[in-house]
Amino acid sequence: ADGRFRFVGIPAGRYTLGVRRLGFLTTARQIVVADTAVDLLITLQSGVLRIEPVNVTATREPMASLSSPLATSVLSGDQVHAEGGISLAHAVAQLPGVRSVTSGQQIGKPMIRGLFGPRVLVLADGSRIEDYSWSDEDGPSIDARLTQRIEVIRGPASVLYGSEALGGVVNVIPGELPYSADGSRIRREGGEVYTGTNNIELGSAAMLEGAQSKYGYRALATGRVAQNFTTPNGSLQNSSFWAFNGELAGGMRGDHGNTTLRAAHYGGEFHLLEASGPEPGDPTGGPVRQTLDDRIQLTNVYLTHGVRFETKAQWQRHSLTEVSDDCQPVPPATTCIKVKDKQAFNLVLNTGTVDLLAHHAVGEHVTGTVGVSGMYQLSSTSGPIFLVPSATTNAAAAFAFEQATFGAVTLVGGLRGDTRHLSSDASTPLALAADTRNWSNATADGGIVVRPVEHLALVANYGTGWRAPTLFDLYTNGPRISEARYEIGDTTLTSERSANVDGGVRWESDRAHAEATVFQNDVDHFIYTAPTATINSGLPVFRHQQTDARLKGAELAVALDVATPLTLRASYDHVEGTQRQSGAPLPLIPPPRTIVGAELHASNLGWAQRASIGVEIENNQKQTHLDPSDVATAAYTLLNLDFRLDRMVRARPFRFDVDVRNATNTTYKDFMSRYKGFAFAPGVNLIFKVSTGAW
Repeated sequence: ADGRFRFVGIPAGRYTLGVRRLGFLTTARQIVVADTAVDLLITLQSGVLRIEPVNVTATREPMASLSSPLATSVLSGDQVHAEGGISLAHAVAQLPGVRSVTSGQQIGKPMIRGLFGPRVLVLADGSRIEDYSWSDEDGPSIDARLTQRIEVIRGPASVLYGSEALGGVVNVIPGELPYSADGSRIRREGGEVYTGTNNIELGSAAMLEGAQSKYGYRALATGRVAQNFTTPNGSLQNSSFWAFNGELAGGMRGDHGNTTLRAAHYGGEFHLLEASGPEPGDPTGGPVRQTLDDRIQLTNVYLTHGVRFETKAQWQRHSLTEVSDDCQPVPPATTCIKVKDKQAFNLVLNTGTVDLLAHHAVGEHVTGTVGVSGMYQLSSTSGPIFLVPSATTNAAAAFAFEQATFGAVTLVGGLRGDTRHLSSDASTPLALAADTRNWSNATADGGIVVRPVEHLALVANYGTGWRAPTLFDLYTNGPRISEARYEIGDTTLTSERSANVDGGVRWESDRAHAEATVFQNDVDHFIYTAPTATINSGLPVFRHQQTDARLKGAELAVALDVATPLTLRASYDHVEGTQRQSGAPLPLIPPPRTIVGAELHASNLGWAQRASIGVEIENNQKQTHLDPSDVATAAYTLLNLDFRLDRMVRARPFRFDVDVRNATNTTYKDFMSRYKGFAFAPGVNLIFKVSTGAW
């Protein structure tokens, strides 16, 4: 009650302590624990700026966000709660430099600085999430509502995470399991219900956690169902969905470390619009994507002799099935097979990954991480449409990333070596013989952070990245019915390699947070799809090709407590993507975007612990630098409103949220939407949410 905390049984070593309380600014302190008891006094400053002082993704160990060598963004637990829909990409899309490539309201893939799909790596607590990133309808298999915080690296991070981290990283971090230091029993629960008016969406979430002595557990689950979503011009048929997701975790904490076992499930059915519209005689029909993903993750941390050893092992089974009633061309033939509400294709990935890390310190000034990682993956496919052959992939890597701080200057550097082997099976439907491919790549990173004064940081970083071609880049030869095109791969494609330069200025104080970043990312052998002049089975043919690309741009974010009840926010991001030789535009590069917002808030009211009302205006400009395959969309401006109330009801904490998205019911098309060529974006949506308990 008086704000005192006692931590017992902590081994000697260096730690990062984070402190959070509603109505106060979060803070972090680097501390050294010795064999004797230590009293530490931390005074929190009043404020509401949602700044997370620590991130772990940028260096694989906790560090102050202000001193991060890489451009990073963090969504805190409070922000995740506000944005916590089923789509991870939608949750992070408002961050500067981050967008969502969408298929409706609940399917999205995160885009970072103009790169998405297999160029953005998604992690679950540091372990890779594998999916079929070629498909816009196969988003990351993580329910954002089940997470505690989300960290994003903007820019190449292959030196830490290997292939697919060429454009950036999204790391979804669960909450720590509870433990009881004095052996008493702990039990907490939470619940949530919500509804959205646009698509008559209903959902709920539940959490139960507890601990006794050194053992802790947590169970979480969400369920969602929605009808077709509505635009200002009417409802869009075949855009409904349902999903059920959950996670169960248990662990044990000992004197020198802890072990955690997590099991996660993600599954749902998502109805998709078609560019050609509903079939005659079946106006409500269309393709359906069925996703099923199960993961088991075992994490162990052990501290000895000043070194923290961390082991992560994960098994993941990811299934993607399309059910359709379309006329489906089956290569190499040009005729169609007509099916009615039956499986068109089924893709299954079974992936095992392991990471062994050693976090160490050398004297008072140098810290770092060295590690090795491995992956083994089996991909199987079944028809009647065979999009790619079945295949086996294995990979191994070793890396070192070190950080040295001398007064106001921090230097970072890292090296990594990766090797990957792909063995594809022969496929009669695709007229492909068995094939093998091998890739080996070295990546590096170096940066400097200068702190001339307490609240200011000047940052510069140079990093390289890479990614191996996917099965679809190399071998695909089939239709993408939902996008009304036919794609052909190229077995001669080589791996992409990037070189990225970042420069930035950051300011963090009790009342203000600001960051300005400029970047240039040169990607050699950039893989993209380009239209051809040919038609296959009535569909235009696109081929996978390579070019040398350049992406450059800028990001700006400002948050300011201008007075006790008022907070202002603003952000801007812009990226330009071109082919280096010809100067031609790259496909699907987002237009410039500006977001401004304000929030009035108050705490310790007689009728509530906290209340706030906010307004946000988002402006997306028209993209005029268009690839020939792009569909131009007009500029648009959206108005969003939100209201939040925290109060006790019968001695139990409750939170009430009301959000109004697209409050003016603006008719627009989102340039990042797959539906932009034939459908408008959703109209006004009122979201009502009630939650209670500890999350």
